Amino acid sequence: MLTEASDMIGLQVYTNQGTYLGNISNLVVEVDENKVQGLFISGTNPLLVEGSKSVNVPFRWIGSIGDIVILKYFPKRVALKRGSKPKAEKKEA
Repeated sequence: MLTEASDMIGLQVYTNQGTYLGNISNLVVEVDENKVQGLFISGTNPLLVEGSKSVNVPFRWIGSIGDIVILKYFPKRVALKRGSKPKAEKKEA
């Protein structure tokens, strides 16, 4: 049983289909309301998240929390936004 929100850090996260998504690396907290808004998941499964990028999962998508976290919802695949290229760094002369 979790006694503190920080106990969630490091837990493995799975979809409702039993597919591994990643590990909780941080919590997204609404300070004014003292509520956890979401979970920041890193080391994500490349089959679910393009480029294995970290994702923020809204707390309302969580189905169960124990030794692992099971989501009640997660998209079939998360793709990167197209058309937004990183800015090139300027070289100093």
